Amino acid sequence: MGATFRGRAYAFQHRAAGLCSRSLGAVEDSSRRSVQIPIGVEIATAWAWRLLIIAAAGLLGIWFLRYFSEITVPVAIAVLGTALTINAVDWLEDHGIPRLAATFMVVLFMLLAFFGMLALVGQQLSTQVSDLKANVVEGITQVQDWAKDGPLDLSDAQLQSWIDDAKASISSSDTSLLTRIGEVGTTLTHIVAGFFIALFSAFFFLYEGDRIWSWVVALFPQAARERVHTSGQTAWRSLTAFVRATVIVALTDALGIAFAAWALGVPLTLAIGVLVFLGAFVPIVGALVSGMVAVLVALVAQGPWTALFMLLAVVAVQQFESHVLQPFLMGKIVAVHPLAIIIAIASGVVVAGVVGALIAVPLAACLNGVVRHLAVTAREFQSDPEELPPELGHA
Repeated sequence: MGATFRGRAYAFQHRAAGLCSRSLGAVEDSSRRSVQIPIGVEIATAWAWRLLIIAAAGLLGIWFLRYFSEITVPVAIAVLGTALTINAVDWLEDHGIPRLAATFMVVLFMLLAFFGMLALVGQQLSTQVSDLKANVVEGITQVQDWAKDGPLDLSDAQLQSWIDDAKASISSSDTSLLTRIGEVGTTLTHIVAGFFIALFSAFFFLYEGDRIWSWVVALFPQAARERVHTSGQTAWRSLTAFVRATVIVALTDALGIAFAAWALGVPLTLAIGVLVFLGAFVPIVGALVSGMVAVLVALVAQGPWTALFMLLAVVAVQQFESHVLQPFLMGKIVAVHPLAIIIAIASGVVVAGVVGALIAVPLAACLNGVVRHLAVTAREFQSDPEELPPELGHA
């Protein structure tokens, strides 16, 4: 009897405690609702801290790349060279040549092509630069005559005063000769070191790039490796398509502008072609800026009318590139909006100068391909999760 009474008393106490806890919970919920944060603020806060973390990670990555630029820039150039020539190594291997020998042959061809272009430019400069200097001196004399006899009506004393001021401003630099020599020596050292880093990196990328990529993928967690591997393959396809299309576009720009310069009698035709070819690797602005060099040479050597026709030729070549070559060759594989290209080039210039502008657009093309690939993968997983590997849905 006593046990039954105690049991009932315990049950009553339990129910009372439950009622009290529910009452307190209701009071807490009511007070929480009375001070509830608006949903827009919650969403904005959730986005804000995530964006801050992403921005911090991006700034840390940019700092890392700039701090080790003597290594990262040559390696990036080696990756671009590998994307351009990897098919040649594979083709030679498929035809019975050992991969090591095939890699040596392709790297040797790359070196011969590079130094051949430099030798071509040097030969043109050595044979025609004296005539160009004479034209520059004659042009300066004509400008001086126009300043004296034209609407400015300047006197010889005023012209000489301006010339003396320019000379004084140039010679009054605080930088000593030894400091300049030291800076030049340091720059040359970095260039030589970067050249050999790029050379050896390209060799090993061509020879055993698959093994290197497998090692990189193995650094990621097991659940994410499949997605990292497929994203890397997508980025590589985008990069190879971009580099090969860019080479064709650059060659077309160089041939078109060089032919126009030759037809107009502009000196340094081959040197201009090489400069345009190298500049065209920076899309949209590279070939245009290097083409302006041809316009300036035409202005100095042949006068304003020849420079005008040279400018029209450069613009025509650029229009053909933008409206025919780029859409046809690039296609949807590396489709990047022109605004994104301009922003990428500007960001590359800010981060790493000319080299940054060279690397920025291929990087944007790779990121664009990876984002599109991951978006398609996510949609496929949502539509039919069983068709994808388990790690793709749980990474």
